[in-house]
Amino acid sequence: MIQINGSHLTIEEVIRVARLHETVSLSAKAKNMIRRAENWLSGIAAEDTAFYGINTGLGSFSTTRIPFAESSRLSRNLIISHAVGNGSALPGDVVRAAMLIRANALAKGYSGIRLEVIETLLSLLNKNLTPIIPSQGSLGSSGDLIPLAHLCLVFTRDEQDQDNESGQAEFQGLVMSGKKAMKKAGIARIVMGPKEGLALINGATFSAAIAALAVSDASLLLDRADICLALSLEALQGCPDAYDPRLHAVRCHEGQKAVAGHIRRLTHGSTLFTGERRVQDAYSLRCAPQVHGASRDFFQQICRSVQDEINSATDNPLLFGPGEVLSGGNFHGEPLSFAMDTLKMIMSEIGAISERRTFRLLDAGLNDGLPPMLVDNPQSAGLNSGLMMPQYAAASLVLENQTLSHPDSIHSLPVSANQEDHNANSMTAARHARQVIDNVIRILSIEAYAAVRALDLRLRLVGKARLGDGTQKAYKRIRKILPYHNEDTWWGPEINKMTEMLMSDVFSI
Repeated sequence: MIQINGSHLTIEEVIRVARLHETVSLSAKAKNMIRRAENWLSGIAAEDTAFYGINTGLGSFSTTRIPFAESSRLSRNLIISHAVGNGSALPGDVVRAAMLIRANALAKGYSGIRLEVIETLLSLLNKNLTPIIPSQGSLGSSGDLIPLAHLCLVFTRDEQDQDNESGQAEFQGLVMSGKKAMKKAGIARIVMGPKEGLALINGATFSAAIAALAVSDASLLLDRADICLALSLEALQGCPDAYDPRLHAVRCHEGQKAVAGHIRRLTHGSTLFTGERRVQDAYSLRCAPQVHGASRDFFQQICRSVQDEINSATDNPLLFGPGEVLSGGNFHGEPLSFAMDTLKMIMSEIGAISERRTFRLLDAGLNDGLPPMLVDNPQSAGLNSGLMMPQYAAASLVLENQTLSHPDSIHSLPVSANQEDHNANSMTAARHARQVIDNVIRILSIEAYAAVRALDLRLRLVGKARLGDGTQKAYKRIRKILPYHNEDTWWGPEINKMTEMLMSDVFSI
């Protein structure tokens, strides 16, 4: 079980809860902090002073006073009025990650929300009840209001507790109304108190959820990209001089050094990667440490930004003591928007350089004596197309990534009568980053598939050649699952299997 306290949640723990369904609880310290802020709010709510979101309207209605007796209704109205999302439903792992991150933000103890509200949210996680959340509609400021409102429909209610205002949820493999799902799971829906509606929907939580999952997958892909590179270097009988540690020692980028070292370890002992065929390679082979390495360096900053965000108090206003209510902008998703725009860019480049290596493997004028399109032999070219079309597919995904990688953070439109006049667009950036990563998984899978086939053909030509220590392991593991084909076959299902392998322990070398 994972314990949360608002300050020490890791991206790895988000993955364990979102994808492996690990259970979650609040630490004793978090419970004390939550109760403390709840007591502060109780004293504030009845005061005559105006406090944003506690006894006033929201956004452009911030100057409108709301009687204390109407605070519960205000909270519920926020939920039902803000749940106007559209688009396909978000994947379940994103929703579970968002529930965890929202609970962790509230567990810091600055929101004034009741302990039972956060525990109810955690009960959904622990009983595997997953709200259905539309993927579109968020500006990323004031956080992800619309998707969070859809989340809250499921476990909050008004006094009438109407089924048709409870959203939808998946429970035990079936989609049903939120009210029905909560009843089946044995979880009581709650009537919200002062500020609780605002506290639940304020913050770039879904942006952070998608971001956490995306950086976890991207971290794996940066490693896998090196393995694909090493396979291609051997298949193309590349030049190891470009990976000499002396070369990288005189340029002060740690990621570049790490990639070059990784390739040296993977290719250690190879009789193909010797540089005997030419003086230097094309950029997609020779400059890969610089490209892969720069991606690794920038990735570290992205991880720090996401890690900071999932441990932040992100609603507004926040409580810092009796009568101490500060209204600010911690909900603004700009840090995530910048992080996801950067992630799109670096992963798009990982895919782009991979596709160029695939292209070289297939071009008989560039692949150092291998058959065109990696057909079984040159005489069968034409009758067989070889891997011509998988490279087309990779090129298509590279082009799509170039469009998706245009920055979303620079786009903004004002809303709420210009009270909210600069928005982060963070959830769109995160969704686009997720799509780029999915595309890169496929691009790298195509490179790996082509490189292994090229190695089969190279070994046929060279004879008693030896692959490197790491590349030999990768080659054998792939060929154990995907046998060589002499003739054209339906490459699609095989590449699908390669995609599954790429993200599995098969590629842990």
